[in-house]
Amino acid sequence: MLDEKTEQPRILVVEENEQVRISLDKVLEVNRLQVTTAGNVSDALHLIDTESFDVLLSDLHMTATGDGLAMISAMHNTNQNALTLVYTGYAELENALDTVLLQVDETLLKPVDIPTFITVCEEELQERAMRRMTNIERVAAILERDEVATIKDWLVRVEQEPELTRVPLSREQRTGHLPKLMNELVHRLRVARTLGSKAVSQAAVQHGKERYAQGYSIPMIIEESRILQVSIFHTLQNNLGSVAFSLLLADVMTIADEVDSQLKQTIVSYMGQAAEIAA
Repeated sequence: MLDEKTEQPRILVVEENEQVRISLDKVLEVNRLQVTTAGNVSDALHLIDTESFDVLLSDLHMTATGDGLAMISAMHNTNQNALTLVYTGYAELENALDTVLLQVDETLLKPVDIPTFITVCEEELQERAMRRMTNIERVAAILERDEVATIKDWLVRVEQEPELTRVPLSREQRTGHLPKLMNELVHRLRVARTLGSKAVSQAAVQHGKERYAQGYSIPMIIEESRILQVSIFHTLQNNLGSVAFSLLLADVMTIADEVDSQLKQTIVSYMGQAAEIAA
């Protein structure tokens, strides 16, 4: 049983069977867990969006295929540090390997053994709390470490925009400028410089020339830059458990300033290339 002096973890239980749901609710509350229940994935998604939970406990096999994935993804996007646990019958255990793809922390067998569940919760939550206390990173380190993931996220978002994909490019042509722009951004975060200060971005200048040759318009370049900021902030959101919050606001302001500066230089280079060819 959890120590009465510690704050009660908040757990979301998702179970379609009403009797099982009520039983889990009662026994978990006896073991000092703050329990909220949902009878379907739709209700669970609403709760995840509007409330904060430390643990998600759900039946692995919901009525609609894919619902479990949506629910677990939503929990990870809302709170990356939340513990996600699923339970399944022994006969279905072979298929439980799919949970690796769902980013599930652990799979339990039905019926859920409450002492085992409580032990898992205690150990995992304590470990995550210690990790948050000791693994503090600057934004520059996070963006440098997750550069590839950020670029992949950017590409996925760009490929969903008809305005941008109407110009047929290979993935290398579309993303080739990003590693250099990201490196310049990381350098800017590490070397103190006042907001609005001028620094030449060779990557942005080259990017403007390339996009002109590829047939982009200026609004398309602006849209790409907007999506880059979205992907950068998505990466930071995924690392909120380790980010140095005391410096976060200043770093976010620097990111916006640097990306906008790069955008301006890209557009100036693009227009210069157009004028040169026209002459």
